[in-house]
Amino acid sequence: MQLITFDKEKCLSCYACVKACPVKAITISSSEEILSFNHNRCLGCGNCYISCGPKAIGYIDSTEAVSQLLNSETPCIAIVDPSISAEFPDILDVRNFVGMIRALGFEFVNEISFGADVIAYKYKNLFDNFKGKYHITTNCPPIYDYVEKFQTHIIDSLVKIDSPMIATAKIMKEIHGDDCKIIAITPCIAQKREAKRFGFVDEVISFEELRILFNQNKIYENSVEFSEFDMPLGAKGSLYPLSTGILNAADINYTDIDSKIITKDGAEHFTQFMNDFASISLIKHHLNIFYCHGCAMGPGSKNNNSYLRNHSLVVDYTKRRLNSAVDKQEWEKNLEKFSKLDFTRSFTANDQRIPTPSQAKIKEVIDLLGKDQLYEVGCRSCGYKNCSEFVTDVAKGLARPEMCQNFSKTNKQDYINKINIANANLEETKKNLEELEIKLQKEHKDVKVMATLTKAIIEKIPSAVIVVDDKLKILQSNQKFIELLGQDAKEIDEVVPGLIGADIKTLLPSQIYNFFSFVLNKDETIDNKDVEIDDKLITVSIFPIEKGKTIGAVFKNLYQSEVRKEEVMYRINDVIEKNLGMVQQIGFLLGEGASETERMLNSIINSFEKEDKEEK
Repeated sequence: MQLITFDKEKCLSCYACVKACPVKAITISSSEEILSFNHNRCLGCGNCYISCGPKAIGYIDSTEAVSQLLNSETPCIAIVDPSISAEFPDILDVRNFVGMIRALGFEFVNEISFGADVIAYKYKNLFDNFKGKYHITTNCPPIYDYVEKFQTHIIDSLVKIDSPMIATAKIMKEIHGDDCKIIAITPCIAQKREAKRFGFVDEVISFEELRILFNQNKIYENSVEFSEFDMPLGAKGSLYPLSTGILNAADINYTDIDSKIITKDGAEHFTQFMNDFASISLIKHHLNIFYCHGCAMGPGSKNNNSYLRNHSLVVDYTKRRLNSAVDKQEWEKNLEKFSKLDFTRSFTANDQRIPTPSQAKIKEVIDLLGKDQLYEVGCRSCGYKNCSEFVTDVAKGLARPEMCQNFSKTNKQDYINKINIANANLEETKKNLEELEIKLQKEHKDVKVMATLTKAIIEKIPSAVIVVDDKLKILQSNQKFIELLGQDAKEIDEVVPGLIGADIKTLLPSQIYNFFSFVLNKDETIDNKDVEIDDKLITVSIFPIEKGKTIGAVFKNLYQSEVRKEEVMYRINDVIEKNLGMVQQIGFLLGEGASETERMLNSIINSFEKEDKEEK
């Protein structure tokens, strides 16, 4: 069951939760600064929740589910942890508190302290009949969860007896039947998972969630009548919120000299206690252990900051209950009656241990951290008791190198140096960009002036002129070109001045369009091609400007008198030049021929003259 929730938008990647988790069920991805939760490894201890300053970590909210049960037709029973004495000292009379709970819609309100009484005597019987096997108490869910997941070889040492919460639920089912719904109100968020696992309890809400329900329903101390807990009432089980409370409840001797029981609590050394019990044969004591400093300091409480305060409140509350509310004879009668129920349960190994990394992998981590030695104590700022444990978990992927203070300092300094170099480079780049900007502004100004000048020159040319790009779309044209195309082009020009961007395929005959395509692809000039456009005889010249990118064209309307005259003169001159060239060529050929004929005739005459002289 997933117990812990996470809001990544609130997360500051401070590693506080990673350091706080006793089994490293929380890791941070090496590629992204995002928390990753291994819910199979999680013990539900709530350390991550307590340590998270930004409140990015929470636990599953049961208020909606409980509200639905209370609004149903099924009778609901509240079983309340005796830690209420420490959590709600502002409610001066317990009868007021019970009245507030009833006002939420509960038909019955019972104490878990009576279940604690029953379970305490089960433990007394176990310890009194000691037969050489030492046990670990199982009233605290993170404790048996830890053994099942990380110390599986001592799972048989777990006491197979229900917790007071489950025991109380079984008693309620015995009294009211299986159709009733049991809602436990406790300071322990891990009991939400215990309820789902062992049954009998339908929902669990923390004291924090109970306060939310009071506020949602506008239930206050002065708005309800006094009401007493329903039978059966608890006695010394009200001391259960203290670590030794389960022993006190049944007058189990736990003094250091005469007892075979060691009581320990607190997250600070809990794994060490468990490992010692599992590995040191000289201990030879039962271990009564709680993850928190007693249930009164549970993570689901608001008032869990002062152990001494809570201890005093629990003791005072128990004294008042024993002196005023509890009928001893009635209590003994109920204890005998309900102790006959079956309060046994079993535990199953769920090994979550990760194999120890190779020495090569550990050496790789050591080199990464820049450590020349691994300290047996270390600074502990990483959340580990020594460097060796930290390095091993980094190699397993359960910790980040950045959790090491020295590594972070070194990386931070390297980062600062890189930032300084980057800033210097940025400053140089900024200077170059400023110079480039000035240059570009000047070039832009020059281009703008040139464009204006070019446009003015094109407009002065008496012929139609256009410039097109590699897509054969108009980049520039003059008014003569627009007039050449006719009224449609003039209307377009009013919307798109100069027909900029227009495709010439839609404006010119296909023959002319093909000329443009030829020039663009072949990079060759076409001179003075005569074509017709709307009954106009046009001569067009098309020429490349920039190879494969830009071409230009000049259109002349031969029906215009000034153009016709100019074109006639140009063509006459062209014809004259061509004819003169031809005449010159003919003359040259004729001259060559006459000369050759003369040489031949002279040769013949000379030959005849020579023969005549020889005959004489």
